[in-house]
Amino acid sequence: MPDVISHGEMLIDFVSTVNGVPLIEAPSFLKAPGGAPANVAVGLARLGVSAGFLGQVGDDAFGHFLEQTLRENNVDVTALRFSREARTMLAFVSLRVDGERDFMFYRHPSADVLYRPEDVDEAYVRSAKAFHFGTISLILEPARSATLHAVKIARAAGLLISFDPNLRLNLWPDAKTARDAMRLGWRLAHVIKVSEEELAFLGETADLTEAACKLWHTELRVLIITRGKAGCRYVTSAFSGDVPGFNVTVTDTTGAGDGFVAGLLKGLLAQPDAPTNEDRLRAICRYANAVGALTTTRRGAIPALPMTEQVEAFLGKRP
Repeated sequence: MPDVISHGEMLIDFVSTVNGVPLIEAPSFLKAPGGAPANVAVGLARLGVSAGFLGQVGDDAFGHFLEQTLRENNVDVTALRFSREARTMLAFVSLRVDGERDFMFYRHPSADVLYRPEDVDEAYVRSAKAFHFGTISLILEPARSATLHAVKIARAAGLLISFDPNLRLNLWPDAKTARDAMRLGWRLAHVIKVSEEELAFLGETADLTEAACKLWHTELRVLIITRGKAGCRYVTSAFSGDVPGFNVTVTDTTGAGDGFVAGLLKGLLAQPDAPTNEDRLRAICRYANAVGALTTTRRGAIPALPMTEQVEAFLGKRP
């Protein structure tokens, strides 16, 4: 059984092969497996951590391609389900000159939305050490209830709960609904990775310190705020600080945050006392920054996630 279970959506990203053009002008697209929770699972496996995926794809060519991708990357697929009621989710992605993205999703509904509470393999969840989830699976029923059910099981079993708000406003009915659901997931987590934009949205203030204080809760052990090429900021109940990022040539930022989460969880599993030891937490954040940076140097999410050896070699060349 895997040490970390990542729960939620898995999809195909069709990424524009040319940067700096809108979707309507994109001449062609690269098919890339993705979906934030799946990215995290593969990221962990490539970093040498036992990982599994919990969720549902369509019983179609794309769904089986995604299963094959997970298997090829040593991610456990014991709990992966296939639906004949809906197809696998697709997302078309255009890249700006700076590597940032615009998305158009095909999800009306997709197979991941139809994942139900009774589909959750409870024994599988209880067998792990950590459980990771995001907010895309909280948007629509029955996936929303299935997600909350899986988190409830994981919390009751004493697993480390990791959460990534992963803001995609165009998938939500409105901003308030998105904020409420993201705050719900936030309150259930021990470890949270959030971008500056997401933190400002959730805290309803551009002051990151104020937002972090406003959203802090007693069960939260560590909050990590990712800041792109500037690195990240860590916040615990005892200390806070910043860890600088790395300068790399950015091709595509898709999956960079998920790579960061994989690096973060690898470190926290190996050193569970890190939230109370600032030096250890800073080292973990530096490693996670490196994973995220390397992920931006190639197109796509899963294809770009680095192996342990690549991360170590990258860090070895920097003071």
